[in-house]
Amino acid sequence: MRDGQVLMIEVENLLGEIVWTFPKGHLEKGEGPRQAALREVEEETGWACRIQSLLMTARYHFLRNGQEVSKQVKWYGMEPVKKTGSRDSDEVMAVKWVKLEQVLAMLTYPSDFRLLDVFKKSFRDRQAPPPKP
Repeated sequence: MRDGQVLMIEVENLLGEIVWTFPKGHLEKGEGPRQAALREVEEETGWACRIQSLLMTARYHFLRNGQEVSKQVKWYGMEPVKKTGSRDSDEVMAVKWVKLEQVLAMLTYPSDFRLLDVFKKSFRDRQAPPPKP
């Protein structure tokens, strides 16, 4: 999140469809979920970020080459620290900061819709004034 905008990527999915989604990836050997999340966001978008909180864990299934694959993705709320490079041109077609109110119209995946709901709630909670004593 930066100035009311969310960082999104345009990719080609396994069905050959072009979709907008959030940066994500996989664990590499010896890496924890937080390390992987930071690395993947920077590799895919060129933005080094800092994790603010765990937003949610999504679990879903899909078919790859006729075989069912179970996937679990931990989603973190992050803030950008600095621009370190450019997008991964092999995997990512475009990177864009999108106003929070425009993100919904760009999404395809059910887990992305759920993530956006959680993110909006988290964002509203951070913006709310502290309770009066």
